[in-house]
Amino acid sequence: MTTPAVRNPPLSAATGGEATTPAQELSDLSVMIGGQGGDGTLTVSDLLGRYFRKRGLYVYTSRNVLSRIRGGHADASIRASRDPIASVKSQVDVLVAFDNEAIEIGKAELAPHGFVLYDSTTFHSELPNSAGFPFATLVGGPLGQPIFKNTAAYGALSVLFGFDPVQTRLVIEERFKRRSPEALEKNLKALEIGRKVALEDPRVGQRFSVAEGDARDLILTTGNQAVALGFVVGGGRFFAGYPITPATEIMEYLQRYLPAFGGIVRQAEDELAAINMVIGASYTGSRVMTSTSGPGLSLMTEGIGHAGTAELPIVVADCQRVGPSTGEPTRNEQSDLSHLANLGHGEYPRFILAPATPEDAFDLTVEALNLAERWRLPVILLLDQALCQNTATCRRFELSNVRVDRGKRLGGDAAQGLAQYKVYQFTDDGVSPFAPPGTPGLWSEVTGNEHDEWGHVSVNPVNRVRMMQKRMEKMVRARNELPPCRLFGPSEARIGFVGFGNTSGPILEAMRILESRGIGTRYLQARTLYPVPVHEIEPFLAGLDVCYVVEHNYTGQLARLLRETMPAQHAKLRSTLKYDGTSFRAPEIVAAATGGA
Repeated sequence: MTTPAVRNPPLSAATGGEATTPAQELSDLSVMIGGQGGDGTLTVSDLLGRYFRKRGLYVYTSRNVLSRIRGGHADASIRASRDPIASVKSQVDVLVAFDNEAIEIGKAELAPHGFVLYDSTTFHSELPNSAGFPFATLVGGPLGQPIFKNTAAYGALSVLFGFDPVQTRLVIEERFKRRSPEALEKNLKALEIGRKVALEDPRVGQRFSVAEGDARDLILTTGNQAVALGFVVGGGRFFAGYPITPATEIMEYLQRYLPAFGGIVRQAEDELAAINMVIGASYTGSRVMTSTSGPGLSLMTEGIGHAGTAELPIVVADCQRVGPSTGEPTRNEQSDLSHLANLGHGEYPRFILAPATPEDAFDLTVEALNLAERWRLPVILLLDQALCQNTATCRRFELSNVRVDRGKRLGGDAAQGLAQYKVYQFTDDGVSPFAPPGTPGLWSEVTGNEHDEWGHVSVNPVNRVRMMQKRMEKMVRARNELPPCRLFGPSEARIGFVGFGNTSGPILEAMRILESRGIGTRYLQARTLYPVPVHEIEPFLAGLDVCYVVEHNYTGQLARLLRETMPAQHAKLRSTLKYDGTSFRAPEIVAAATGGA
């Protein structure tokens, strides 16, 4: 962790140009903003993120909101660092509180040097290192609405951190320029109100300064945004879904952008309709996708099995959340893996891919579309709430590297030259050439019933065995085409980690902490979860004395899957689990690996 350093004191307008108390320079800082739903906590986080990006810092934000439109506690955390980050910091440097509940919740995470900035309109705090201003009252009079208190708080924060006033104002202009001129004007006034009261208060001054970084040519985005863009760039042209947290943004982004590329987005009446819509669109030859979360996935299960038997390529983005049933819609968990690995009744092939970062989400969405059509089967993108909705700094997506593979698709001269067309033709690799309906001269019958090569319903035992082998052996034949695992850390290390999804950031940070203590570790980030990449994971485990499988669920679903497929490594595996709805923080993983030392 980065220790605050003291730098040369700045000049302050509040003291007429005289030197103030030396400010602590933070190269790795965290701000938590809390209040009631509707107080604008996410707006403050967004404004800070925009400023930190202008400083060339890596940024990671998280949210803690209830599944309701307004009311109930809500908070957002933003972390900014000179070094790459993809997790929440273990301690908070500054807490911004719009109500007393936010203080009660956030003070336990406050660092020893931490400071509290709060809205004193309705309460007063006796915490040391704190300052209260009646933001709601200060903006409510001149601007007519207390909601602008969030922008006023951002203004006070800009003084606390010694932000450049010009850049601070530019952030507001960029954030609100698409709204009405009146909204922009009021937010600029709220900014100055917040700055003025903070500059005049000796408790605030410039307590901290923000180190400058070199992460310049990067973007801020979420996993959901990356999946949506990957679908568009990867040739996806039909999407159907039903709103469900935390997957809804994928559909919202596609509704906004896909039509410009000739694509269609349909909000279905439920998940049953959504999965059948994409199956029908896939049959016509379109590249398709749907997105959902646990409850919706349960409803889609039969349809996914239908696509598997009918050998129709579909992509399903599962944005995991706390379950079962409604569970906690806005909280983080990774508890759908066992369901997906044993998805539905009967047996059929499927691939499960697990991105860990927005870049990964973009790349694997494109790859999922290719794999689905190349092998004619369902592909599941397994995400989680933190990856889907938390904002992270990432490289610009490499559009020039995108490759579109339509598989064995028949058309034109290839179709005209066929003496006969069997939609489920037996082939060496198990993949049958496909011609969408309307291809001149070709006709086919596609069904979810067991069928022969022509697509005719069949219960012949010999045919059943051949068809099952044809479908299921795709998972073996495709092994070398599936996204490979990523390895981190020295090859000679005897302590290892295995994880997927949003656990990657905390694991990598934990490794850096352990390295600073002289403890070498290795990490395998699993990007293909099913079929289990035994050929990659088993050699990794063989070189370790112990391996900690880090995941967000109660029963250790990934560890159980590894034990089932690699029983010889059973004794080395240790489950490091978290299932309280919040994401791992690096010290928790360090404690697990060192026995709490």
